[in-house]
Amino acid sequence: MSDSSRDTAEGAGWGAPEPGDYKELMPRRVEKLSWLNPRTLWPARNGVLASWFGDPTGDTRSRWVEQRKAAGAPADAVVRRDDPDHFSFMVIGDTGEGDDPQYAVVPGFLKVGQDTRFAVLASDVVYPVGSADDYGTKFYRPYRDYQAPVYAIPGNHDWYEDLQGFMREFCDAPPPTPRAVPRKLSRAWLRSLLWHTPRPPDEQRLAEARQMRSAPAQQAVQPGPYWAIDAGPVRIIGIDTGLLGTIDAEQGRWLREVSKGAVPKILVTGSPLYVDAKHHPCRIEDGGTVDDIVRDPAHHYVAAIGGDIHNYQRYPVRVDGRTIQYVVAGGGGAFMHATHTIPPVSVAQVGEDDFRCYPLRGDSLAFYSRLYGRRLHLRRFFTLTEAQARAVIAKRLGIPPTRSQAEPAPVTLRTRLVAGLLGAGRRPGPASRFRLPVRKAYTQLFSPGSATYSPPFFKCFLRLDVTPASIRLRCFSATGNREQEVDPPVEDEVTIPLL
Repeated sequence: MSDSSRDTAEGAGWGAPEPGDYKELMPRRVEKLSWLNPRTLWPARNGVLASWFGDPTGDTRSRWVEQRKAAGAPADAVVRRDDPDHFSFMVIGDTGEGDDPQYAVVPGFLKVGQDTRFAVLASDVVYPVGSADDYGTKFYRPYRDYQAPVYAIPGNHDWYEDLQGFMREFCDAPPPTPRAVPRKLSRAWLRSLLWHTPRPPDEQRLAEARQMRSAPAQQAVQPGPYWAIDAGPVRIIGIDTGLLGTIDAEQGRWLREVSKGAVPKILVTGSPLYVDAKHHPCRIEDGGTVDDIVRDPAHHYVAAIGGDIHNYQRYPVRVDGRTIQYVVAGGGGAFMHATHTIPPVSVAQVGEDDFRCYPLRGDSLAFYSRLYGRRLHLRRFFTLTEAQARAVIAKRLGIPPTRSQAEPAPVTLRTRLVAGLLGAGRRPGPASRFRLPVRKAYTQLFSPGSATYSPPFFKCFLRLDVTPASIRLRCFSATGNREQEVDPPVEDEVTIPLL
């Protein structure tokens, strides 16, 4: 097995390694998506409108669900599979930018997943707005050689066109009846004036794209935007958190119902419940939270996996004498969200020794320093080597470097200044509390805004191996380099007992 980023700098993808062959999978012409471009931001405005004028996704979701039931989908939204007691499946999140970082994941994903029974796509299948026209290059083409079904839950970007592309491609559902015209001068009327609505898809282009995943073994029609899958000895439950990271009352009642019973359960959600050393329990419209349901010992949840954040994090939280693994798994293809901004972890009795993330904080800081050295034409000032970044992170957070080195790099005024400008976390204390608003502002200012197009990309995906006694969860990395493409490193591994 090749070195991981926790072993060596080469395992993280640094140095001058040989590029991978992933570009051979890509179309000749690739649209480079930039979140700094107004032409990208304007069609993706519905999330802002929902927060200003009220969120209509609950009503839209209910109409989708009723339509699927009328078409014959199971009323309880449960997919009952015939998987054996010993089987494996994949999880990959936030994939669909359709460019180098997404395709760089594919060779390792196919290699690790070649004997798995199915895959689950956790959040944001297609950027920027979930358009059906984008499914060819951002879903069908990259996963055409994965010879098993793919189930998915939508992310907020899939909702920017009222979920029409997602429901058509995963649920074989035509658009629902239009909602009633809102009363003039109401908040809903104001929202409707600016709301982005989908354009009709190119039917010929979409039919050609579907041929890339047309084998019988690849087919699966799921009940709706949220579902449960009974697979071997476990139940996997996927929830739809819409535009704003919450769920409506109807879905909340369904979630409580399908969570009953002694069967071990895994939650998959578009909004992680623990992320960046903070707890986000996910509000349910009629009261309570999703995490209340997960923590209830009568429901027997063993893990909760969320997308939306484009990296990997794991928090083993002790609840009533048992451990629930809370995982962030959104590193499947979109630009990389920083981990170097995460402060020393102390949440729900999970400390820094128990916490895992990928990329490592030092690698994240080195990645950002190179990105903004190029972007701001200040390479000599901004760019940190991986050794410099690792050393300054260890100094600021007061933790030993995860990856050892023969002679630690010196922490200079420049490296400290660059780390501060790029929002690197600090150890707890009065000084760090004073700087927190400034650090948050820097973090927002220096977010990537667009993907990078040369390795290392620091992407990842999960494989879960299920037996009646346990689940082995492994996080594999994808850097875009050939070494990690041929033999994907394991960045994290945990065995979850089921008995």
